[in-house]
Amino acid sequence: MNTMPSTPSPTSATPPRPTRPAAPGDEVDELLALARRVADREIRPAAAEEEAAGVFPRATFALLSQLGLLGLPYPGEHGGGDQPYEVYLRVLEELAAARLTVGLGVSVHTLACHALASFGDARQRERWLPGMLGGELLGGYCLSEPTAGSDAASLRTRATRDGDDWVINGTKAWITHGGIADFYTVFARTGEDGPGGISAFLVPGDAPGLTAAPPERKMGMAGSPTAQLHLDGVRVPDERRLGAPGRGLPIALAALDAGRLGIAACAVGLARAALEEALAFVARRRQFGRPVADFQGTRFLLAELATGIEAGRALCLAAARLKDAGRPFTAEAAMAKLFCTDTAMRVTVDAVQLMGGYGYSADHPAERYLREAKVLQIVEGTNQIQRLVISRELLRNAAPADAG
Repeated sequence: MNTMPSTPSPTSATPPRPTRPAAPGDEVDELLALARRVADREIRPAAAEEEAAGVFPRATFALLSQLGLLGLPYPGEHGGGDQPYEVYLRVLEELAAARLTVGLGVSVHTLACHALASFGDARQRERWLPGMLGGELLGGYCLSEPTAGSDAASLRTRATRDGDDWVINGTKAWITHGGIADFYTVFARTGEDGPGGISAFLVPGDAPGLTAAPPERKMGMAGSPTAQLHLDGVRVPDERRLGAPGRGLPIALAALDAGRLGIAACAVGLARAALEEALAFVARRRQFGRPVADFQGTRFLLAELATGIEAGRALCLAAARLKDAGRPFTAEAAMAKLFCTDTAMRVTVDAVQLMGGYGYSADHPAERYLREAKVLQIVEGTNQIQRLVISRELLRNAAPADAG
């Protein structure tokens, strides 16, 4: 988990680069069919049991890597899938609908690869990116700290130059895959206080001095470890610094713009799963001599929930098309994250209500979906922060008021 700072977004370190156009229909259909087969055969059957036991599905992520689904939006020359972000989000929805721990994990891994893929130099990308995208490695993204959540520009973790190395000391908080990731993108202060003194580093998961606290005890997503990371004299060579010194915050914010779309797609998948569960229940459940689905109140509610899911998906994919075209999409990503996660919260609450006591029982997945939905309103920037981002972008683009 990570949060989004309310500090005004600095200028990107490099201009946006458009990806290739959307793949032909047959290719996209085959990719989505592959994702659905993996979801149905490998992810969904064990989801409830493994979540209840707090089991992280590492073998599933290895399989996704082998199938080319763990690096979809990144260049094929470095082991990625060379797919538009729009296609990646559609795959992500399928994975999240089967199990949010997997969908969110893929989104976080994609976030962790962003700094190297977008801001690393050619030598860095050639050396490390193939393993991260297709080598069965798993990533983590380390921006938040115990006292720096929404205000990420106030982070205190410090990297000090020592010859050809940097020595990093500090604590990162709410890190998805904390303690099990093979690599972390770590943001640390290398200069003065404020947004201008932060740099980005690629830190191996087994670096000496890097330790993880016990995983947090959470309301949901027990299978996805979230932990503090302690960096005690972690030494990394300068070749693992990504981008120019002091330009780390723009790198972090660019990643979060993209990451918010991943969370939005996960929210659509989770909401869809909850609606499908409720639909199946009300179709077979009989009260007063007829199926619950025959009552007008039930039908109207189902219609509203389905409309919200479709609207969220459309908003999410529209923002992805802007990203794929190399156009600004900060406001649209924030809108998608805000709307889709609020919709997921509403759909899961109403799914439990439609199922009554059965929905509240742990014997059915609806109650798990409800607990999981809440975190989506928090990660990658709380929904209150999304409202600040959206309003900031609106005012920035507004015509100046007439004087006098």
